[in-house]
Formats: sequence, structure tokens, C-alpha cells
Amino acid sequence: MKSGRSGAGLGLLAEAASFRRLFLATFTSSIGTWLAFVALVVDVYDRTGDANWVSALLIADFLPIVLVGILLGPLIDRLPRRNILVAADVLRAGVFCVLPFATSAAQIVGLALIIGVATSLFRPAVFAGLPNLVADDDLGHANGILQSAENFAWAVGALAGGALVAASGSDAAYWLNAGTFVVSALFILGIRQSLEEQERSPSAGHRRDLVEGLRMVTRSRGLLTILVAWSIVTLGQAIGNVSEIVLAKDEFNAGDFGYGVLVATAAVGLTIGSLAGGDVIRRFGIRVPYVAGVVLLAVGFAAAAVSPNVWVAAVFVVVSGLGNGAVVVCNAVLVQRNAPDRLRGRAFTVVMSIGYAFFGLGMIVAGPLTNGFGARTAWGISAALCAVAACFALVLLSGVEERESPVVQTL
Repeated sequence: MKSGRSGAGLGLLAEAASFRRLFLATFTSSIGTWLAFVALVVDVYDRTGDANWVSALLIADFLPIVLVGILLGPLIDRLPRRNILVAADVLRAGVFCVLPFATSAAQIVGLALIIGVATSLFRPAVFAGLPNLVADDDLGHANGILQSAENFAWAVGALAGGALVAASGSDAAYWLNAGTFVVSALFILGIRQSLEEQERSPSAGHRRDLVEGLRMVTRSRGLLTILVAWSIVTLGQAIGNVSEIVLAKDEFNAGDFGYGVLVATAAVGLTIGSLAGGDVIRRFGIRVPYVAGVVLLAVGFAAAAVSPNVWVAAVFVVVSGLGNGAVVVCNAVLVQRNAPDRLRGRAFTVVMSIGYAFFGLGMIVAGPLTNGFGARTAWGISAALCAVAACFALVLLSGVEERESPVVQTL
């Protein structure tokens, strides 16, 4: 991990050249990803007119992160991370060059599955390598900048995707997105610093490498906090996300526009919370912003659930977004500081995979829950889950040092 200290906040982009290139790579590819996401959904639905195919597409998007992310996690710690990032970009660029020639929804879903596999390796490799590009004191700011860029790309990319698909069709979005991955790969190739420590321990075999990573996550209180508290939060978020459109249209009678307001305000809160997360971590450490962020999520969900209209609810959705953004930054810093470089890739894949598994579980139960008890009750349950998660975080982070020595047992 780098020692010393570089610039603070957005100044990192000016002062840390390698981090700047990583930022530009992830931001460029994120814009294209969200732009293409809209195109994929529209393409599949237009071909089939069947929401089940849209569900299959969404499953293909996140399922690899749950399965492949864990099974192939050791590769991020064994192979050069720069090579992994470039290979993932090249693979995704190639798939998007093939998508315009797909002749069926099944082919599109299959190609989306390949994209999901590449993404499941790209994201943890980015965050596992980040501590080798910036000073330890700047980790909070660096993570906040990357997360904010992704949130901004979410809003801009989705908007641009809708406009491009409406004007030129899905194929134009596919070709444009292929180009963004090529640009991303070029930025990554321009990174001069190493994304991993020079000394790498020899592999004990894929199975033992995998088990070693799992044990390390469960034996570090900092990482166990993410495993337990954040999994509960993602369960609540999934319930809230699925029932959000029902809350807007049925409970608030705000129509499609009202739904858009809630989605947009969530993105605003996420972006601000991510940007502010670095400063808060530097000032108060990890425990205070983590617990406070989860509490804000609980308050936001609960207050929105009892709001009289969509405009009042939107204010509290911003509040929940602020908490969400701050905690996401805390999660990344916890892994980066509490997992040694040789295990950091596995640590990220484990916590990401389990988080997505709980998110998928939440999506499964959210439909029947919302249909049976209403969207306001669903959001109340989301608030209760976040409150429980805050209690776990408060206990698990008690006494955890800001730079906890990782507890690792070699098999």
C-alpha cells in the first residue's frame, strides 16, 4: 500500500495520474454500460413483448457476480490485475460488437451472461488494486470519487441510452458501448503504477485459495460487518426497489413521472453521499459514518413510507441515498484496509457476491410482499431491516481499529 499522502478530494484526479486514468476508464465504461442497459431491455422486450424475458436478462446481468465472482475470485489475486481489467474490457467490447447481429432474445440473454462474467471480475479488480495507486489517507476520497462517477454515469447513461434508442435503435447503442470499452482498456494500459504488490505468494491450489479468502472474510470483524450488516441492508434495498414503482403510482398517484422522481432523487443522494464519504471517514473514522449511514437509510425508507405525497417522499429518498452512498464508500475502505493485497481480490468478490445473493433474494420476496401488504408496508419492512443492520454494524465495528491487522489462516 502506498505511504504518504496525496491530494484531497477531487484534487486526487489532478495529482495522482494513475488514479486519474483508472477513474477515466471506469467512468467511460460505466456510461456505456448504462446506455447499453437501456438498449438491451428495450431490444429484448420489443422482440418478445414478454416481461419474463426481461427478468431473464436482469438475472443474466447479476447472477455471474454471485456465482463466478466467488469461484473465480482467486484469479484476481494470482493474475496481474491490469491484464484482468483489459481482458474484461476487450471481452465486453467484442460481445457488444456481436449483439447487433443477434437474431433472438435467447441469444441476447446468452451474450448478456458473458458480459456479466466479465463485469464480475472487472469491478473487484478495480477496487482491489486501488490502494496501490493512492495514499492510505486518501482511500476514502478515492473510493468516493469512483462511486460518485458510477452514480453519475447511471443517471447520464440511462438518459442518453433512452434518447439514442428512441432515435436510432438498439444497435447504435451497442456499437457506441463497444467503443467505450475500447477507450477504457486504453486508459488502463496507460496506468504506470502496479495494481498489485510486487511480491505475490505462491498459490496453494484453487480450492485452498478460495477457502483461504472465505475464512479471512469471516475472521476479520471489519469484513464481517460487511458480510452481515450490508447483506441485511441489500435485502431491504431490493424490497424497496421492487415496490418503488407501486409506491409512486398506486400510493402517491404520481404516475410514471413520480416514479422517475424517486429514482432520480435516489441517484442524487447516492452521488452526494459518495463524494462526502471520504471527508467523513478521514474526520471520524469508519464506525461513525457506517452506522450513521445505515441509520439514514432506515430513516429515509420509514419516512418515505408514511409520506403524504411523492414530493415529500422524494426528500427522504435523498436522505436514504446519502446514507447509502456513504456506506458504500465505507465498505470499500474496510476491505482495502483489512485485507492484505494477496487476498484483497477474493475479499471483494466474496462480499460482492453475497451482497448480490441477498439482493436477489429480496427481489424474489418483494413481489408477493408488495402485492399482499402494499408498498408502504414493504418500505416499512425495508426500514426495519436497515435498523437491524445498524445494530449489527454498531456491535461488530466496536473496537475495530481503523487499520485492523487482517486475521489470515494459511491452509
